[in-house]
Amino acid sequence: MADRKKPSGKQVAPAIGYDSMLSGVVNLLEQARRTSVRAVNAIMTATYWEIGRRIVEFEQGGEARAEYGSSLIKRVAQDLSTRFGRGFSKRNVEQMRLFYLKWPIAQTVSAQLDQTPVITEFVRAFPLPWSHYVCLLSIDNHEARRFYEEEALRGGWSVRQLNRQVSTLFYERTTVSRNKAAMLKKGGKPLPEDAVSPEEELKDPLVLEFLGLKDEYSENDLEEALIRHLETFLLELGGDFTFVGRQRRLRIGDSWYRVDLLFFHRRLRCLVVIDLKLGTFTHADAGQMHMYLNYAREHWTHPEENPPVGLILCAQKDHALAHYALENLPNKVLAAEYKLALPDEKALVAEIDKTRRALERRAQVKKP
Repeated sequence: MADRKKPSGKQVAPAIGYDSMLSGVVNLLEQARRTSVRAVNAIMTATYWEIGRRIVEFEQGGEARAEYGSSLIKRVAQDLSTRFGRGFSKRNVEQMRLFYLKWPIAQTVSAQLDQTPVITEFVRAFPLPWSHYVCLLSIDNHEARRFYEEEALRGGWSVRQLNRQVSTLFYERTTVSRNKAAMLKKGGKPLPEDAVSPEEELKDPLVLEFLGLKDEYSENDLEEALIRHLETFLLELGGDFTFVGRQRRLRIGDSWYRVDLLFFHRRLRCLVVIDLKLGTFTHADAGQMHMYLNYAREHWTHPEENPPVGLILCAQKDHALAHYALENLPNKVLAAEYKLALPDEKALVAEIDKTRRALERRAQVKKP
């Protein structure tokens, strides 16, 4: 009689039906994440509409008045940013004001904001996410704006699809088309690049700002530590560097970017934009830096200040590089002055190497 095998202590999940069960769990989690995002978006959109209403009514009894509105928007943006941090720039607060003016809904939502929030009422009043309304606010034509809103609702468009349709003049093309039904059917189909995953929805910058969360968790721990050390190192060089911000976010078109460090150099009277890379330096890094500098010169630089300068730092494992982007300066004299006043690139490279090695040794010691 053959010996029976003794059952092992390790339990193996039955293969039959496991894939189906796992698929169901994955779908459940994804649906829960999307439901959470929709709930946050509904409350966020209703809150921003209410903020816009209160600003407009404070301006002039509910009537818009441009000359007073601009200074009021600026003051509100400054006070809210001081108290709540990101998400309340002058541009964002102005969008809330315009949102109220262009979407005159029933006052029931406004009344509920002072009571216990009822999410279903918010969804009914504002069925699209706030990022969709931000896109729609950029459309001046009332009919076109209503068309895109209705089509986004009917077709369940993601914000990527909505932005793509607006940028390719889908409304104008549909208007002049002889077969509008075919145009709507064909044009409303999403493309693969229009898809947005639940993770991307949760990490939407607008959602993160509203919840008061930071998106630095997506950055490498080593990079974050290097940035913090570099900030301290530059401040210790003397009184010329003044700290402005870390992970300073900017929006160009429909894309969000982040500047690792932003300083102001008192003697040069200019901003210093610093970008840290953990990999090899590429021409794309230089192009991105010049894009940052163009944005900083237009949006962050005051009239009496000199053009900003960029510092690209590459901290790859076997080689470090520091390079100042000075090509955009208006004359060679100014460029020479910048080179004399800014820290030596070799000193920066040495500091990056020393800090990286110290951080890596510390990480090895912490490992069990």
